[in-house]
This record gives sequence, C-alpha cells and structure tokens, in this order.
Amino acid sequence: MARVLPARPVPAAITMLAFTVALYLIELVDQLTPLNLDDDGIVSRRVSGLPGIIWAPLLHGGWDHLFANTVPFLVLGFLVMAGGIGQFVAVTALIWILSGLGVWLVGPSDTSTIGMSGVIFGWLVYLLVRGFFARSPAQIAVAVVLFAVWGSILLGVIPGRPEVSWQGHLFGALAGLLAAFVVSRADSASRGSRTPATGLDG
Repeated sequence: MARVLPARPVPAAITMLAFTVALYLIELVDQLTPLNLDDDGIVSRRVSGLPGIIWAPLLHGGWDHLFANTVPFLVLGFLVMAGGIGQFVAVTALIWILSGLGVWLVGPSDTSTIGMSGVIFGWLVYLLVRGFFARSPAQIAVAVVLFAVWGSILLGVIPGRPEVSWQGHLFGALAGLLAAFVVSRADSASRGSRTPATGLDG
C-alpha cells in the first residue's frame, strides 16, 4: 500500500529539523560575515553561475525569506520521506537540479537567484499528483488537504514580481510532476517483480 507518512516518523522529523537548522546556520553566517554567500546563487546563462544550481536552495535573501519557506519546507519534506530516505534523496535531487537548470536557462540576467522555493514547489506538486499516479486513495486525500492549505502558492509559477523567481517555481513544479511519474513507474515495476509466478507443471 502506498504510504502517506514515513515508516519511521521520528527519524524523518529529526532529519528535516536538522536540515532546517543547517539553513538557519547558513543564513546566520551570511548575515554576520562579509562572505556575501547570496552572490553564490544561480547566475543565468553564465558558466560561472552553474555551481549556483547546487548552492542556491541553501541560501536565502534575509530572515523573512527563510521564515516564509520554513513551515512548508518542514511539512512537505517530511511527507516526501514516506517513500523512504532513498526515494526522498532521489526525488529531491531531481527537483533540485532541474529547477536550478531551468533558472539557469531562462532566469533573469546578471542576477543571483537563491532560495529553497523551487524545491518546495517541486515537493508540493509531487505530493499533489503522486496519489493519482499510484491510484492511492490515501495519498489523494493528503493531496486534497495540501492543496487546500498551500494550493494558492502555485500561482507563483506565473510571472509577476521581479524579485520572485517564477522560473524556479515553474521548473520546480514540472520537476515534481516528473518525479511523481518516475516514482510511480519504479514502484509499479518493483511490485511486479515481487509478484510470485504461478502455473501447472505438465
């Protein structure tokens, strides 16, 4: 049966809390030192900006930016862990990289794009559609609740305020859709391989 919560919720919650603490420590270092970490984000269409695909989600443009991302980061990340830590890492890596590549390809020039929003959008879309791919009533029920709480943020994929990376949101969402499809196919193949063969010997 498709899970809606991690099999080991306490370690999953601790993992997400530790990840969140790391984000706050990074922001603290950025605020208290002259390192200017925010300059290490994604700079579109520049080769020198490609490493920002790795670093950008770890950086935030001030405490307000980080505070706004904290609750959805914790809740959605925890729910994505329902498939196990291996699946969580694979889904997150796919969203992380594809959303960053999308920003690098079509994002604004001469701007360092930072923030976890692309990953959060990807996680949200992944959780919204995985139940339909898996045909899981429980996962669909969770998706309905999540849409009621956070569905409105999906409007962030539409170009609007120049300080908001709709590109990261859009490509994160698309990557989440792809991740849900890939995971559903992998789960189906895994269930098929575990189905015992039956037959009659002549």
